[in-house]
Amino acid sequence: MLYPQRFSQFTREHADTLAALLCGLLLFLGWFALHLGWLGLAFLLLPAAYVIGGYESAREGLTTLFKEKELDVDLLMIVAAIGAASLGLWRREYHLIIDGAILILIFAISGALEGYAMQRTERSIKSLMSLTPDTARVLLQGREEEIPISQLKVGDEIVVKPGELIPTDGIILSGYSTLNQAAITGESLPVEKTVGEEVFAGTLNGYGALQIKVHKPAQSSLIVRVIRLVEEAKTQAPPSQEFTLRFEKGYAKVIVVAGILLATLPPFFWGWDWETTIYRALTFLVVASPCALMAAIMPTLLSGIANGARQGILFKNGAQLEKIGKVRAIAFDKTGTLTTGQVQVFQTISVSEYTQVDVLKAAASVESSSEHPIGKAIVQAAGDLDWVGAVQVQAIPGQGIVGIAQEQQIIVGNAVFVQKYVTNLPEELREMAQSLEQEGKTVVWVAQGNIAEVMGVIAIADEVRSQAATTIARLKKLGVEQIVMLTGDNQETAHSVAKAVGIDRVYAQLLPEDKLDVIRSLQQEYQTVAMVGDGINDAPALAQASVGIAMGVSGSDVALETADIVLMADRLEKIAVAMHLGRRSQAIVKQNIFVALGFIILLLVGNFLGNINLPIGVIGHEGSTVLVTLSGLRLLK
Repeated sequence: MLYPQRFSQFTREHADTLAALLCGLLLFLGWFALHLGWLGLAFLLLPAAYVIGGYESAREGLTTLFKEKELDVDLLMIVAAIGAASLGLWRREYHLIIDGAILILIFAISGALEGYAMQRTERSIKSLMSLTPDTARVLLQGREEEIPISQLKVGDEIVVKPGELIPTDGIILSGYSTLNQAAITGESLPVEKTVGEEVFAGTLNGYGALQIKVHKPAQSSLIVRVIRLVEEAKTQAPPSQEFTLRFEKGYAKVIVVAGILLATLPPFFWGWDWETTIYRALTFLVVASPCALMAAIMPTLLSGIANGARQGILFKNGAQLEKIGKVRAIAFDKTGTLTTGQVQVFQTISVSEYTQVDVLKAAASVESSSEHPIGKAIVQAAGDLDWVGAVQVQAIPGQGIVGIAQEQQIIVGNAVFVQKYVTNLPEELREMAQSLEQEGKTVVWVAQGNIAEVMGVIAIADEVRSQAATTIARLKKLGVEQIVMLTGDNQETAHSVAKAVGIDRVYAQLLPEDKLDVIRSLQQEYQTVAMVGDGINDAPALAQASVGIAMGVSGSDVALETADIVLMADRLEKIAVAMHLGRRSQAIVKQNIFVALGFIILLLVGNFLGNINLPIGVIGHEGSTVLVTLSGLRLLK
């Protein structure tokens, strides 16, 4: 039973795609049968292609007609296709049935693409939901009991052990630990949390056990708000989409009304016979079909998407390829986007007779016993050096670590911690440490306890991407009017990174909803705004932005699903390439639309004056479609 169930689920999820593929197959077989003169077989295959490929469009078109009292392009396509087939049967010009089936096939492919976009949104929401555990460990009369998250109440006390996810927002009642909040705030370093401080659902607990009091319903937690914001932003249609929908409805109304008038009035005003009138009215429906207009857009966008894919730029849909070319403002997340998202040793400063190597070796000897990200960064920096692990290591959370290495007591930690062992810190070194901290670096002091002497300091930082500054400069040359940086980190770190890469406008200490508000504010001022991010905390802003761009390697699953464009190799300079492709696609689309409309108008005028017959009309219609399709393929270069 397993395989039938999987097959059934697959067909439900990919119904639109399967319908388009089957329609195309039946169309090809029907054309082949018609070419061989097997009319009986052809008249079985081609109607099946019409029904399978056009069912969804016909349903949507009729629903819009009867429920909303509106005409749309879906219904117009069905009328044009049936008109072409009817005329082909009437005059025994069976190739017209093929033309109608081609119209059906094009719209079936369009429907499949829309279905894929909807499934992508559903997957992004499911990925967000996986960030929180299903149960929480609650203290009931001194005992721990696991209950579903949905049953948590305000005032409940829960226990979170080392390495576990925080199940809901709350206040720490007892315990001390470091929490990895990168998924929520984007902070590059784990944050130390103690009694009285707030913790967020979906953040990862470090080495300490915590007792937490629930201070708001689970449904109001920060991660749930992130999920809700993503859903809302994804369902809000941008102005350009609304304009397209209005244009389609207006176009359909004009063509249908014109077709009805052309099929009824000429006998009364110009003395046409009814056969000629109906013939020209059906020809009108064929030549006025929006096939060429559709071909004016999609081949161009698909070519641009293929071009981008070759360069490591994944466009998830054609609309975003167009929008990226119209972007006037760009917001960058800091951690993992402008920076690598991995803490590293930025600088080592030694004093007295010690060298930088001595400082790194001493620090690595005790930090090798630590699980803290800063300790790991120090050990990694000293990886090729000859150092020996310390013994009797003791870590003091939030302060530092001490141990014995080669009979020397080594102290590594912040200035306050080191001063417990070394009374006087060198003034010159203290000033240098303060300067580094103002630049957003984390400064670690290293000292020898036996002789109460400072060896030096190590500055830890999240490394700025090498291509960040050149990317910002190129975007400015391309005419982007405003480039801003959004981050959950502190002001000093944020401004330090912004200065290094050339960004003038900074928003720091932001939660996900704050980033969303900034994007909305930018959209009011600049209309088309791009957001570049990599974390779960960026998901609402990525969804709200006109164009969401995610880092493919360092990006979280949710960011990748929510974004419209993915930089597969985390190469920031490809944003400028994407903008160039977007602008080129706009130019080609405008050219193609001009050509397509020109052909349609020419064919309509010729049909009205009686200077073209149906075969010529079909040749003109299909010829214009081929022409604009080939034009769109230019973007493959």
